[in-house]
Amino acid sequence: MPKINVYLPDELAEAVKEAGVPVSAICQRALEQAVRRITAIRETALGDLDVDDPAGHLTHFTQRTRTVLRLAIEQARAGGAPRVGTEHLLGGMLAEGGNLALHVLRAVEIEPEQVARDLARQTSEPMAGDESGTRHFSVPAAGALELAVTEATALGHNYVGCEHLLLGLVTEPDGTAGQVLRALGAEPRLTRRAVMAALAGYVHLRAQGQAAGAVPADTAKALAAVVRQELQPLTQRIERIEERLDAAPGS
Repeated sequence: MPKINVYLPDELAEAVKEAGVPVSAICQRALEQAVRRITAIRETALGDLDVDDPAGHLTHFTQRTRTVLRLAIEQARAGGAPRVGTEHLLGGMLAEGGNLALHVLRAVEIEPEQVARDLARQTSEPMAGDESGTRHFSVPAAGALELAVTEATALGHNYVGCEHLLLGLVTEPDGTAGQVLRALGAEPRLTRRAVMAALAGYVHLRAQGQAAGAVPADTAKALAAVVRQELQPLTQRIERIEERLDAAPGS
């Protein structure tokens, strides 16, 4: 049987030893689950799309993510596009309007309205054609969906939400959506940190709301404040690096 080495941080490795956790069995189950998810998304991305249920048998996709996929297909077909591209996935995310990915963008000071304007400028003119002809994802879109699954798995989540799809779009190198998002400042590492902070902040706000008997009235603003607070050390570090680069000889 082939062996795969798993490297752990020193503190975690010591804790695993002390607790006697069955590493091999846990890794095997996690890898089996990850392989099933990646295989399922590849089969869906390569197969014919169903506008009524575009996620097909991808039961780990949240309802909002399924809605985004449906809206993306509708936008692609309305524009006569031959494939559903990353621009349509991002457009579907913007059209859905209430997902966590949009809160993450606002928290890193990227307004969805600006994303929509830049996306419209980058997108080619609508093509004349049969609106029912869009039957597949483009290669970059399929890659972004696969990356979304990978991001969710890496974060230890048993679902794929719009925040994971945002990470997939930002990380995918060739699609229009990623180009637009990165140009506005959605760098992959910063966005990943923002997603983690947003999820932690959302859990915190929900706990506060349950303790007080109600969810905060303006959850979006409260969540953005939590995310900015979590991201401040990383932002300051980036600014210090940029200052050193500017001061370097020959810069």
